[in-house]
Amino acid sequence: MCGAVRYTFSEAPPDYGFCHCDLCQKASGSAFTANIPIARSDITIEGEASIREYESSEGKLRCFCSNCGSPLYAYLRSSPDILRIRLGSLDTAFDQPPACHFFTGDQAPWFKGSQSAPSFEAWPDKAVLVLRGSKHAET
Repeated sequence: MCGAVRYTFSEAPPDYGFCHCDLCQKASGSAFTANIPIARSDITIEGEASIREYESSEGKLRCFCSNCGSPLYAYLRSSPDILRIRLGSLDTAFDQPPACHFFTGDQAPWFKGSQSAPSFEAWPDKAVLVLRGSKHAET
């Protein structure tokens, strides 16, 4: 939001989904998160000195800008080479639709958004979306 942190991808972003779990709601302050998995080797980050980390659950680090507080990405200690970039933090236009919604069992009761993508009560079926850099990918 403040511009202190910027990133550039060397590869096109892969499929992503909307996570409705309780922790993602808390971390985003919204009904769900939209995170795209990017290999650290495919991203250049400027302004890393402004990034702070918070361990929200064992082994999961959520990274944010220390200047404005904007959430930027998350990663797991067990797979630190995959960053889950917050789609809302991108400066460039992005029009790729989500592959699915997941953890809809935790969905905020006030969220009545579009359900055009498949929905799953917990992790999505891996035939629909593999969430690289998440605990889903480790199972």
